Amino acid sequence: MRYGISGLSLIPVRKEPSERSEMVTQVLFGEHFEILEYLPGWCHIRMNYDGYQGWIDQKMITLLTERQYQKIGKSVSAVTTDIFTPVPVSKEQFVMLVAGSSLPVWRPYLKEFTLDGDTYKMPGNVSSGKVKDPRGLIIGQAIKYFNSPYLWGGRSPFGVDCSGLTQVIFKTAGIWLPRDASQQVHQGTMLSFIEETKPGDLAFFDDEEGRIIHVGIIWKQGKIIHASGKVRIDNVDQYGIFNVDTRRYSHRMRVIKKLI
Repeated sequence: MRYGISGLSLIPVRKEPSERSEMVTQVLFGEHFEILEYLPGWCHIRMNYDGYQGWIDQKMITLLTERQYQKIGKSVSAVTTDIFTPVPVSKEQFVMLVAGSSLPVWRPYLKEFTLDGDTYKMPGNVSSGKVKDPRGLIIGQAIKYFNSPYLWGGRSPFGVDCSGLTQVIFKTAGIWLPRDASQQVHQGTMLSFIEETKPGDLAFFDDEEGRIIHVGIIWKQGKIIHASGKVRIDNVDQYGIFNVDTRRYSHRMRVIKKLI
């Protein structure tokens, strides 16, 4: 088994080993993974964070030894919360870290992390350890994504899908979520009525066949933050999401979950 980590801002993960194949997710900076298979120019990987699998360009990988991989897994979890942070990697070069990036082998008192044997100073804000106000952090992070464009498979403020948005925002609050809305719906405790919701709860929506196809974050009573065309705020009630621009329901309510 071989291992890798993203030393880039993000790496697109594709369904098949081809640039023409759809992007199914992204590996953010500092997220590590197992390499399951090699093909010319491509690697089939499994993400450590959520178990998601797909193909990435071999040139984008920073390889890890098994010892380094295990050390990262055992180190203190640290996640960036600024929408983007330029981190100097030399006198002339920076790497741009988007919100939700992981900082491997984090040393909180020094605000340093280690990647591929080199140590870097982290100039931005970081969430690490137990979060005192997870609901407040979740809503605060969600607001930073307003007007980010919708992108299938995206997990960054420069392009994000509905479940990528919820996964990365909850990651900053130290709450694990799987990648897809159809998987996320199995987490947490079900709420019976929309009036029971609090900021930071999740609402899930289905299609005519009953499949979960969308997820959003309750902002406050009657309002939801979600990615649909862009990250936006719409009205929400027991029937679903009411788009404030089109004045029509865009998504049908299925279930509400409390994770905090």
